Amino acid sequence: MIYRPKGVCSNAIDVEVEDGIIKSVQFTGGCNGNLQGIASLVAGMKAEDAIAKLRGIKCGFKNTSCPDQLACALQEILDH
Repeated sequence: MIYRPKGVCSNAIDVEVEDGIIKSVQFTGGCNGNLQGIASLVAGMKAEDAIAKLRGIKCGFKNTSCPDQLACALQEILDH
């Protein structure tokens, strides 16, 4: 699934979840090194656990962040 994040520097998050487990995450745009690290850390994690850890993280003065937007993408996948 390709998710279009809102309010952050990245402009796309490509997320693959199988049986509730995150298989892969790839961000387009944003802080490349940090987002590669996040993608690597959540690979193999239960989507619900990643959502719990990432939801609500803010970036500077923004009301959201790339990790928070990843949580939104994962929630959308689980809801469908």
